[in-house]
Amino acid sequence: MATSAVARETVFALRRQIAKIEGTLPERLAAPAGEGLRAGPGLDAAPEPDADVTIIRRGLAVASPDAFLATGVERLDAALSGGLPKAALSEIHGLETRNAGAVAGFVLSLVSLILRGQPLPVLWIGTSEIFREAGFPYARGLQGMFGIAPEQLLFSEAPKLTDALWVAEEAAKMTALAAIILEIRGSPQRLDLTATRRLHARAQNAGRPVFLLRQAGEAEPTAAPVRLIVSAAPAASRRTIAGSLAGSIGRPAFTVSIGKSRTALPGQFTLEWNPDEHAFEERKPREKRAENSVAVVPASGGRTDPAPAPGTVVAFPAFGSSAAISPTARDQPSRPQRPAHIGPRRAG
Repeated sequence: MATSAVARETVFALRRQIAKIEGTLPERLAAPAGEGLRAGPGLDAAPEPDADVTIIRRGLAVASPDAFLATGVERLDAALSGGLPKAALSEIHGLETRNAGAVAGFVLSLVSLILRGQPLPVLWIGTSEIFREAGFPYARGLQGMFGIAPEQLLFSEAPKLTDALWVAEEAAKMTALAAIILEIRGSPQRLDLTATRRLHARAQNAGRPVFLLRQAGEAEPTAAPVRLIVSAAPAASRRTIAGSLAGSIGRPAFTVSIGKSRTALPGQFTLEWNPDEHAFEERKPREKRAENSVAVVPASGGRTDPAPAPGTVVAFPAFGSSAAISPTARDQPSRPQRPAHIGPRRAG
C-alpha cells in the first residue's frame, strides 16, 4: 500500500510539472457521490485512500483573465481561449520571405497592446542575416503607427544563431523587459524542442511574453502553446466622412491563421490595425476587396492590325534589299531558310 501511494504521488508530481511546462493548471475536483467511499458499521463514509481525485485539465480555462493578452477581436480571442498567453512562448510564423514586413507589423501591434500603461522596454533579437534581409523598423513609423517610443525598442544583432538563442534565454529571465522578440529565418536545427522549452520555461518564470518570429520556414514542433501564421492582406480604401476614398490605401491588414492553440480550434481571420486607436478590428467578409477597384494593367486598345495567329512564321527581306515581297511569300520562309526549319538542330 505504501509503495502504491508513493508511486501515485510521483505520477501526480510529474503531471503537475508537465502542466506547468505546457502552460496548463491542475484542478482538484471532489469525488462523485457514492464513488471512492468506504463505510463500515457505525462509521461515517470517508474518501477511499486509493481514489484518484486530482484531474489535470488541458488548456488555461481555469486561469485568470489577466494571464492572457486579448487582441480585442472577439472571435480570435474565443478561438485562443482568451487570447495569447502573457507568460509563455508564442510563435508568429511567416511562410515566405515577402511576409516579413507583415509578420513584423503584427508583432509590433501586439507589443503596442502590451505597452499600454507601462514604460518598460522591449528587446528585439536577431541574427545579422535576418536584419540584412528584412531590415530594421523605422523609428518614426513606430511612434506614428504603433505608439511605441523609439527608446522603448532595443535591438541585439547576433552574428550567429547560437548567440541569438543565448541572448534570448538570458533576456527571458529579466523582469525589466516588457517582452522579448526573437526573429529566426528558415528552420535551423538548433531551434528544436529543447531550445524552445527553455525559452518557454523562462518566460513562465519571469511572467513575460517571448515572441518567436519564424520567417520563411516550415512549421515544426516547438514548445510554444500558440502558433499564428501571418501574411499580408489587401488593404481596403481609406474611410472618410463622405465614404470610402476611391484609389486610396487604407489601414494595414493582416491575414491570421491559427496553426496551433490550446483549444485546437482552427480559424482564419482578417484583421485591420487602427493606428489612431492602437487596436485591432476584424474586417467583415464583404470588405475583403477595396471598392471601385480597377485593373492594374489597362486593356490594350486602338491597334490597327491584330497580332498574327500562333504558329505563323514571319519572314523578313534581306538587309539592304529593296525588292518587294509578294503577299503569298510573307507567310513562308525563304528557300535558303527552309532546311533550317525542317532539319534537326545540330549540337556544336
